[in-house]
Amino acid sequence: MKSLSFLKSYKKEVILAPTFKLLEASFELFVPLVVKDIIDNGIRNSDKGYIIMRCLLLVLLAVVGLVSSITAQYFAARAATGAGTKLRSALFRKIQSLSFKQIDDTGSATLITRMTSDVNQIQTGINMFLRLLLRSPFIVVGAVIMAYYVDFKTAHIFTVVALLLSLIVFLVMFFTIPKYKLVQNQLDDVLLHTKENIKGVRVIRAFTQEENEVKAFKGENAKLLKLQKISNAISSIMNPATFVVINLGIIALIYAGAVRVDYGIITQGAVVALYNYMSQILVELIKLANLIITETKALACKNRVDAVLSMEEYKKPAGKDKITNHLVTFHNVSLSYNDNREYSLHNISFNVDKGETIGIIGGTGSGKTSLINLLCGFYEPTIGSVYIGDKNILNMSDKELDNSISLVMQRAVMFRGTIRENITFGKYNASDADIENAVAVSQSDVIVEKKSRGLEEFILEQGKNLSGGQKQRLSIARALVRNTPILILDDSFSALDYQTDKKLRKALEESSKDRTTFIISQRTSTIQNCNKILVLSEGELVGIGTHNELLENCSEYKDIYISCNREVS
Repeated sequence: MKSLSFLKSYKKEVILAPTFKLLEASFELFVPLVVKDIIDNGIRNSDKGYIIMRCLLLVLLAVVGLVSSITAQYFAARAATGAGTKLRSALFRKIQSLSFKQIDDTGSATLITRMTSDVNQIQTGINMFLRLLLRSPFIVVGAVIMAYYVDFKTAHIFTVVALLLSLIVFLVMFFTIPKYKLVQNQLDDVLLHTKENIKGVRVIRAFTQEENEVKAFKGENAKLLKLQKISNAISSIMNPATFVVINLGIIALIYAGAVRVDYGIITQGAVVALYNYMSQILVELIKLANLIITETKALACKNRVDAVLSMEEYKKPAGKDKITNHLVTFHNVSLSYNDNREYSLHNISFNVDKGETIGIIGGTGSGKTSLINLLCGFYEPTIGSVYIGDKNILNMSDKELDNSISLVMQRAVMFRGTIRENITFGKYNASDADIENAVAVSQSDVIVEKKSRGLEEFILEQGKNLSGGQKQRLSIARALVRNTPILILDDSFSALDYQTDKKLRKALEESSKDRTTFIISQRTSTIQNCNKILVLSEGELVGIGTHNELLENCSEYKDIYISCNREVS
């Protein structure tokens, strides 16, 4: 689906906007002829009545032209804003459907730019296109034809001027089109830097890196400024060049006209009419030049938006199902992000039965979250297979996975809205009993009770009016309310104190005996009561067993355990 296809819903507006604009242009072309009549007949003969009648005709032409212009603007704006709205919605839906790998490859900053700045530029381009694309050439050609009608020989000057101006416009556009594409790409980089700074503002201030980040941003902005200066410098040649050509044309026109008036070939009113037509050509060619600049930008943006819309729908490759007799099975699984040769996970194999609680622990970068990404179907195994029940995860639809797994991500994400809306984000039809149970188990009841409006308390963007621990508990409540067979807690206790951590673990154990829970943690105390603990190190599974078994047989786990006990003491 291409971006301009959204104009199909506005066929009437697409036709009526330029039609009314051409109607306005037609009336405008008659104005110099009326002025000619006023000079040649009214002023020369001192006929006040004739002058008044012709002036009233000018007013009528102006009123009809104004009404036509407003009507054209209405239809053009309706088509542009409507198509822009639909395009933005389609682009948002497309981005939502992209796989994690496609988003990683494209970049979130680029996607944001294309859905905001690029779509706005396309919308402006459509508006200007419908209003001016036919009008400006129509006036230029019409003015030349009318000039030939007024005086054939003098009108040759118009032909020469029009050709020279067209050449100037073409050359300027030829050199500016590539520059505008570079400007949009650099805008992506500026947005990426801005986005990172806004998200990481607390880290930047904590390490007093404001000056360095400002310096880096100025560097990116300077590159954008340089590209814009170059493209604008080339574009700025257009106006003075066209003015020079037009003024030279006017000088030639007045000279030739004066000579022909002296010889009695044409009238003084005819010279004024020719001058007016030359002025119309000047104005319209400048408008056309600006239109081409706008359309050039819009075309570059259209290509960028179309590239996203044209991305192939992600289709998981088929996998082989097999009877496993386990709820979750990893069989010789390896994972490499973006086809890198280095594996984030290498040759991982383990089984999990229904109702078990599985702990996952390891150092930073050991592959804990990568393991969960595979289980949730966010990424495909580079080698090996993942099974839920007897079904290969590659053969499971998004809905099947959604009904099987609830995930609390490593970074607690809160949305702007009420506490209730955040908790029921994954299950809008959750009953009050389900919500109360999820709030109690996640130890969020303390949070709700302290708020004056309870579940209807408003949460700011990204949960800025909540602490880290509060956001984590509400995230857990959001997962629990869905009541799926598998619950994944990806380092979701890191911001909790040890007492709340202990209460939450106990409540989870008691809330559902049939639920299988995966707990990723940096603390051995959080996972030591799990039925099975997986120990990861540099992407490899170096230990599997209970807490006591791993203390005896796994040196990596023992080191983590000793380190955690030192922190507590």
